[in-house]
Amino acid sequence: MEKEFRTESDSVGELAIDSAAYYGIQTLRAKENFEITGTRLTFSFVKNVVLIKKAAAIVNKAYGLLDAKKADAIIAACDEILRGKHRRDFIIDAVQGGAGTSANMNVNEVIANIAIEHLGGKLGDYSVISPNDDVNMEQSTNDVIPTAGKLTVLSLMPELLSELGRLNAALLKKAKEFDGILKMGRTQLQDAVPMRLGQAFHAFATSISRSKERIENSLSEMRVINMGATAIGTAINAREAYFNHITEELSLLTGEELKRAEDLFDGTQNVDGFAAVSGTLKALAVNLSKMCNDLRLMSSGPRTGLGEIILPAKQNGSSIMPGKINPVIPEVVNQVAFLVIGHDVTVTMAAEAGQLELNAFEPVIFYQLFESIRALTGAVKTLCENCIIGIVANRERCAEWVNRSVGIVTALNPYIGYLKAAEIAKESLKTGESIRSIVLREGLMDEQKLDEVLDPLLLTEPRTNLS
Repeated sequence: MEKEFRTESDSVGELAIDSAAYYGIQTLRAKENFEITGTRLTFSFVKNVVLIKKAAAIVNKAYGLLDAKKADAIIAACDEILRGKHRRDFIIDAVQGGAGTSANMNVNEVIANIAIEHLGGKLGDYSVISPNDDVNMEQSTNDVIPTAGKLTVLSLMPELLSELGRLNAALLKKAKEFDGILKMGRTQLQDAVPMRLGQAFHAFATSISRSKERIENSLSEMRVINMGATAIGTAINAREAYFNHITEELSLLTGEELKRAEDLFDGTQNVDGFAAVSGTLKALAVNLSKMCNDLRLMSSGPRTGLGEIILPAKQNGSSIMPGKINPVIPEVVNQVAFLVIGHDVTVTMAAEAGQLELNAFEPVIFYQLFESIRALTGAVKTLCENCIIGIVANRERCAEWVNRSVGIVTALNPYIGYLKAAEIAKESLKTGESIRSIVLREGLMDEQKLDEVLDPLLLTEPRTNLS
C-alpha cells in the first residue's frame, strides 16, 4: 500500500509527514539535519522527558493554567508512552545541535498527537493540542533537558550500584577462601615480599567498595534541578503556581527527593554535576581495569607464566592454537574501562565548552554518560558472574614462587642491616642457596630467632615487636 502523507508547516516552511506518524515537522527536520551516530535517543531519557511533561500538565491543570480536557489528554498520552508505546516515533539522533531542542520537540509532538487522537482529532491538527503552547506550557528546553538528563542518570545508576555490591561480595568471599594461601607480592613486576592471596582479593574488594561509595555520593547533585528556570534562569513565562509546585510534583512522580536549584542561572548554564558523575565512573573504570590487569597477570601461563590463579574457562581462545584459553572476561572489562575513560574526556570538554547562560552540548554529554553507565553495568555483571565467582587458587604454584624468591630477605633489615641483607640476597640469587641457609652459615642470627623472623605467614601482617 502506498504511504499517505499530511503537510505540516513551521517558520522554515512546509514538509510532508507520514500520515501515521505521531511526530511532527520539527522532529522530521531534526531527523534530516542530524544523521550523526545512528543511535536514537535512549528510551530511558525519553521517558524522563515524558515524566516532566506529565508533571507539568498535572500542575497546570491543578492551578487552572491549562484547560482540564487538554491536560487530561496530555496526561493520558504521557501514560501511553511510559507504558512503552510509540517508541518508533522517537526518531532523532542522540547527538544533535540545539542544546536538546530537537529532543524536547520530538517528545512534545508525539505527546500532542496522541492527545489529539484521544480527543477525536486528526494527527497534525495542532489547533486541538499544541506541542508548544500546551504540552510545553511553562517550560523551556533549557530546564526540561538537563532535568531529564539528571533523572536518567538516577534511573540508570541503581543497576550499576547493585552489580557493584554483588562484585564486592564475591571478592570478599574469595578473600576469605584464599586467606591461608601464601603468595609472592610484587612491586614493579619484581619480587617484593610475601603476602596472602586473600589479601590481594580483599584489596580488590576495598577498591570496588570505595568506587561504589564515590558514585553514590555524586548522585546528590543529580537531585538538584532547574525546573521553572525556563530559558536562562529568569523563569520567563512560568507563572507562580507552576514555578512553586513543579519540582514537588516531579518528585512525586519519580520517587526522588528533588529540589530546585537555589541559583537558577547557575542551574541552567553549568553542567559540572554531570562531569562529577562521569569522573566517578572513570575512577571506577580505572580500578576495574587495574584489577583485571592483575587477574590476567596472576593467571598468566598457565605453564610458563605466574599461574597463581586459574580463571574459569569460558570459550576457546584461538582459531589456530588447540586448547588455548584466554582471559576474555577481564579483557572485555579492560575495554569497557578504555571506553568510559574516553567518554569522560568528552563529557569534560563538553561541560567546559558552555558559553554564557547555556551549555549547548548536553546531548553529547548524555550520549556518552548514559553509555558509560550501561557499559559498566554489563562489564561488572559479567566480571562477577563469569570470572570472579569461579576463580580457583593454584596453591602449589603460589608456594613454589614464595620458596624460590629472595624477597623474604627484607624482613632481616632490622636485625642485620640493609647492606648485609642485600649481600645475602645477591648471593642467594647467584648460587641458589636459600636465604635461611646463608644466614645460619655466616652465624648472623640464631636458628630459633631466624625461623621466627622468616615465618612467611607472620610476614603478611604488621608487627610492632622487632626486638
